[in-house]
Order: sequence, then C-alpha cells, then structure tokens
Amino acid sequence: MKNSYKDLTLDELVATKEKLHKEYFDLRMGRVLGHVENPLAVRTIRRSIARINTRIREFELGISKAAK
Repeated sequence: MKNSYKDLTLDELVATKEKLHKEYFDLRMGRVLGHVENPLAVRTIRRSIARINTRIREFELGISKAAK
C-alpha cells in the first residue's frame, strides 16, 4: 500500500522525510550487520522518501499550493 502524502503541508513533509531518513539509515546499518527482519523495508522506505521529495519539489515549483 502506498502512503498518501497529498494532504500534508510542506512542514509535515519535511518532518516525515527526516524521520524516514533516520529509519533508512538504521535499516542500512542493520543490513550491514546482518540483523534486518524485513530486507524489503529498505526499498519501501527509499521509495517513500522519493515520493516525499517529489511533493516537496511540487511546492517549490508552485505546482501545489500550501494548504490553508
């Protein structure tokens, strides 16, 4: 299931991106050490970060307007 980020504001998107980056780093470190329960979570989180970056870029370009 894809996460929907369409209803989030720019500040919420940035906060979510930072949280996902931390999770991604932890999973990468766990994979190196060999202690990852779900190796596919790395790919899922990486794709979620890409979706958030796309939404942030839409705000920068003015394609999406800030929520009122």
